[in-house]
Amino acid sequence: MAKQEKTQKRADRPKQCAQTSEFKKSWDRYNRAGRRDMNDVRKVMAMLFLGQQLPAEYLDHALTGDWSGFRECHIGGDFLMVYENTRPDLITFVDLGSHSELFQ
Repeated sequence: MAKQEKTQKRADRPKQCAQTSEFKKSWDRYNRAGRRDMNDVRKVMAMLFLGQQLPAEYLDHALTGDWSGFRECHIGGDFLMVYENTRPDLITFVDLGSHSELFQ
């Protein structure tokens, strides 16, 4: 009889997704207004959750100063999403808005 291959029984914890209260408020505000395609935001959120690198068109970059440790990507024009991805098992969506709304 041939030996069975050992299967690894351990696995990394599944990635979790969190949203701050500011993100939820901004989402609801933009969703109600209907001026932005929120499906674009969902698409970017899914790519980040799955650990995919964002295409260059999203201008994804780390923030500095008071926002050190956070990242920002451009969903379209001056419509931004700030997120935090400091742990491998957690991504936190922090806020949505324009430069002037987010960085007053």
